[in-house]
Amino acid sequence: MNPDDPTPDTSTDTAPADGPADASIDGPADAPTAGPTGSGLAAEKARRLAQLETLRAEGVTPYPYRFDRTHTVAEVRAGWGHLEPGIETDDAVTVAGRIMLLRDSGKLVFATIRDRSGDIQLFVSKAVVGDDAFAAIKRLDLGDWVGVHGTVMTTRKGELSVKPETVQLLAKAVRPLPDKWHGLSDVDTRFRQRYADLIVNPEAQRAFEIRHEIIASFRRTLHDRGFIEVETPVLHAEAGGAHARPFTTHHNTLDLQLYLRIALELHLKRLIVGGMERVYEIGRIFRNEGISTRHNPEFTMMELYQAFGDWNDVMDISEVLITQAARDAIGTTMLESRGETFDLAEPWPRVRMVDAISDKIGRPVHPSQPVDELRALAEEHGVRWEERWGGGKLVEELFEALCEADIVRPTFVTGHPTEISPLARVDRNDPWLTERFEIFVDSRELGNGYSELNDPVEQRARFEDEQAAKDAGDHEASGVDEDYIRALEYGMPPTGGLGIGMDRVAMLLAGVDSIKEVILFPTLRPEVM
Repeated sequence: MNPDDPTPDTSTDTAPADGPADASIDGPADAPTAGPTGSGLAAEKARRLAQLETLRAEGVTPYPYRFDRTHTVAEVRAGWGHLEPGIETDDAVTVAGRIMLLRDSGKLVFATIRDRSGDIQLFVSKAVVGDDAFAAIKRLDLGDWVGVHGTVMTTRKGELSVKPETVQLLAKAVRPLPDKWHGLSDVDTRFRQRYADLIVNPEAQRAFEIRHEIIASFRRTLHDRGFIEVETPVLHAEAGGAHARPFTTHHNTLDLQLYLRIALELHLKRLIVGGMERVYEIGRIFRNEGISTRHNPEFTMMELYQAFGDWNDVMDISEVLITQAARDAIGTTMLESRGETFDLAEPWPRVRMVDAISDKIGRPVHPSQPVDELRALAEEHGVRWEERWGGGKLVEELFEALCEADIVRPTFVTGHPTEISPLARVDRNDPWLTERFEIFVDSRELGNGYSELNDPVEQRARFEDEQAAKDAGDHEASGVDEDYIRALEYGMPPTGGLGIGMDRVAMLLAGVDSIKEVILFPTLRPEVM
């Protein structure tokens, strides 16, 4: 644009690339209005569908097969973001995006388009594109996808823009966009219609970009340490590796009841038996449990197993994995929660579960104490208990009720009772406890690991205890996995194992409070259409 052009500069009407751009056609970007609803929505859809038929009658293809772009919005900003205000270049670019703002100013049309990388303004001049093309551009709607070929420029106020020479419709939106202030105010609607949420809520997309970077970082870190990524079955003949209620299904050909996996553990340890030494898997897990801000019936776990190591080794690698993921995903290891700032890069303290409880209530607590004594302690502190629980389970419930909420900084909680840890080795210094730990940050458990039990005789005895609990009505207890016992009988070397919930790490680093914010399509009740 000529710096002396008397045309009023409208760059301020365009939302910044990292902010909302949900504005009505005639309203400013900072005063969005709700999209049509009810009968208004039906009328608007009808108008757009009629326009679609008009376009087809005119020989326009409203849904072309492809479009060749040369630059993303981010690449345009990186290449020309230094331009001074009022500069018009001869540098040609071809970009594409969804129309998020559209303003008709007579012989000029100003639009904001958005691609995955950000927003940029279009400065559409009738004198440049011609009368027919300009008329077609004026018929575009918010939500339409367009491909644009033009030159890079800045307005007098410094707004980086593309001045189109041609504008091609890439996809006609027949449903008007909601806006994040009104159209998607119901959280269930946001999660159910994630496609719409991603359009109008840049923060939603940012959360999933963070999640992607976390997973990529984990893979790089483990690759650099000699771990092999593998895939193991989702359908299991025995549901094991964790305390959880499984989903069941039926295989018709084999006439066999199968379970969706509740953990990755037992198959990965079979690979350690086979001599693979360092393996990991990032995979989907399924548990038939409640839904909350921290739980979804299907979620993503990373599990790794390292031969010749123990729980100390996998505690060390836990710190490395999560700290490096923070650097890669959000560019810092400094986090803030509940008014407290902490650094993931600082050493994480290791606190025994029984010591945390003892410090909280001011008296010793240990699973070796008589069960009646632990039950009385639970009642004293308002902790519910069940008749079938032993001392170890009571200790765990006391910890969850009294201590978890106080853990803000990253902490390893260690020494879980043997009763609740059927796959972990007994603590070398205390037979009532195991060499097991959980990772807690911001009152959330992020991971679980231990020195792996590799004695087949002891493992069978632990499995039989689990089977007894299952027979007594514990739906989360596992049974005896005979094939896994057989694998251990071939000999598994000393091994350290670790499982980390990728969704919860994403919650931590994205700074969100609900697991639904980091799962693209969380489990919800079916929508009544």
